[in-house]
Parts: sequence; structure tokens; C-alpha cells
Amino acid sequence: MGYTDLANYKLISFDKIPSTQDYAHELIAQGGASDHTVIWALAQSAGRGRFRRPWVSHHGNLYVSFIFDCSERDARLSYSVAVAIAETIASFGIHPTIKWPNDILVDGNKISGCLIEYYGHFVIVGIGINVMSNPTVDKYKTTKMDNYSDVPLEILLKRLMRNLDKWMAVDFRYVRERWLDLAACLNCPVKYQGQMATLVGINENGALVLRRDSRYILVYGDEISV
Repeated sequence: MGYTDLANYKLISFDKIPSTQDYAHELIAQGGASDHTVIWALAQSAGRGRFRRPWVSHHGNLYVSFIFDCSERDARLSYSVAVAIAETIASFGIHPTIKWPNDILVDGNKISGCLIEYYGHFVIVGIGINVMSNPTVDKYKTTKMDNYSDVPLEILLKRLMRNLDKWMAVDFRYVRERWLDLAACLNCPVKYQGQMATLVGINENGALVLRRDSRYILVYGDEISV
């Protein structure tokens, strides 16, 4: 384990731990967390994504969990984080898109995912980016940055830090505009409350805007499936 002050972040790094996200939870529970702390592991033995799905975490990829001060939940945060990840990947000459809620795709294949969890007065933003390897998954195709560009992990992490600071600070109208530019799922069918609808955008509060026939519906969070 190592400690480093990097830009305005406190970086805690490991060769391998069970989960950066779980470590962040433990750090908060023990009173050792502070704003702009990032936990970075070169590999994880028990990485996890949304709904506690396993996240394959071999050496060579980026596995990080950021801790930020947060007084209340904000539906808009997910979009800011997704744009920050996409912009970071794009900085290496790669052309990503965003699939709701915050999966990053390249050529239609998943290259990155994000897990946002609130704990106390903090929010933990867990991010995994496939750099040197990509897992084989039954439900969807995956890819890695190494297929497109040479990507040193430390440079990738520094750019991600800068983009998170940028996109979490700007007015949400700019986040919304950029997210819509990058969205891979606009005007696509989604299931909401057991019935199909069309995802047509997001509003200024971070709600998804769905259309069913001639009626528009605003929904939040995990109420829909794409």
C-alpha cells in the first residue's frame, strides 16, 4: 500500500486488494476518509459492479474508487461521471459513446463501467476501464483501450482526475449537452414498469425523459432497463 498526494487528490495505491469500492466504504466507516481521496488497485480479487455483479479485475486495467464530499444524493452526478470517463478515453484518440446509465462503449463494445454509492456524507465513485485486457461476458461484448492506443495507466488516471474535477464542477446544462452528444441510447426502446417506451433524453434535473405513444414520462434511477 502506498500514499501519494497527486494534484488535489490523496492517492492510496495497492498492487491487489479485494475491492477498491469496499476499501472506500471501510475507510469512511473508520473515520479515515476525506474529500478527493482515490483508492487505486492494479488488480482486484472481488471487484464488483452494479447489483454486486462481479467485475473481472486482472492486472493491466484501471480500477479506482474516488471519495468525494456529498451532502445529498444527486441524480445528475451519474451523467457528470460518465462524461468525464468518456472524455478521458477520447483524449487518447478513441471515440467513445455512453450507454445509459454510465457504461462507456467503443464501437458498440463496453470498455468502462461505473458504480456510484452514497455512504454518510460522502459519495464513492468506482470506475473500471479496460486498458490491457477485456473480460468475456455472455450478455454483451467488451473491448479494451490497447486495441486503439498506447495507454499508460498513470497518465490515464491523471487525466481521469482532471476530467472528474471539470465535469463535476460545471453547470449541468453543459454536462447534459455533452452527454446527449455522446449518448448511444437516444431514441432506443427501453422497458419501464413492464412496458416499452422510447428514451428521448434527460432533463435539467437528471431525470430520463421517456415517450410512450404521445405521452412523456420522467423517471429516475434503476426503474428502467435498456
